Amino acid sequence: MTEYRFIVVNTDGEIGFITLNRPEVLNALNRTMVTEIVTAMEEFDRNNNIKAIVLSGSGRAFAAGADINEMADDDPIRLELLNQFHFWDRMGAIKKPVIGAVHGFALGGGFELALCCDLLFAAENANFGFPEISLGVMPGAGGTQRLTKLMGKTKALEWLWLGEPMSAKEALQYGVVNRLVAPEVLMEETTRFARKLAKKAPLSLRLIKESVLKAVDVPLLEGMQFERKNFYLLFASRDQKEGMNAFIEKRQANFEGR
Repeated sequence: MTEYRFIVVNTDGEIGFITLNRPEVLNALNRTMVTEIVTAMEEFDRNNNIKAIVLSGSGRAFAAGADINEMADDDPIRLELLNQFHFWDRMGAIKKPVIGAVHGFALGGGFELALCCDLLFAAENANFGFPEISLGVMPGAGGTQRLTKLMGKTKALEWLWLGEPMSAKEALQYGVVNRLVAPEVLMEETTRFARKLAKKAPLSLRLIKESVLKAVDVPLLEGMQFERKNFYLLFASRDQKEGMNAFIEKRQANFEGR
């Protein structure tokens, strides 16, 4: 397995865990760290033994933003040549469920990283936000796009323009997070949910995710046609036969992801 400098990667049964590990700077995201995160995600995505991925942060925060010291002297040509957002695009291509467990701050790039997850569990003390406007810049790793798709144009503009923090309660209200839990049980509850997903048919999980992401971006009829093809495709799988036979025989299905 790949060795990492800024993240900790481990597994527990069918769950893969990625923990941001720069607690001395509240897990501020530098370019190497982002590369490590997507590399670990892709390794889990290729691993047939892993059914779901949990992303969390060590110390007092999920991720307090991008590493400003690394970016302060950048210019447009250097940014274009670095092509750093290519790594963020790769996160969006992960096929398995990715569940974020957020505590403390998820700001700027940290909020964008959280929004790359399929589902978010948040501790009651979590705070989200895009403070980039106070630095004279704006989100660049998908923040304006993903937040708008979740909240709608007017509310997204309000949060992005003001740059103020969003409480966990507000994030739940606006559909940014799925569940709020006490900080002391955040990882326990997130892992419990991930284990539930791990018992489901892997190909169904994958194609449901693919279809839902398509629904966000295309007209209804096109999305329904895409859904229909994925529905048909699953009838070529052994898991479809196993799932339906198990239902008929009144037993627990044993899905293989084939």
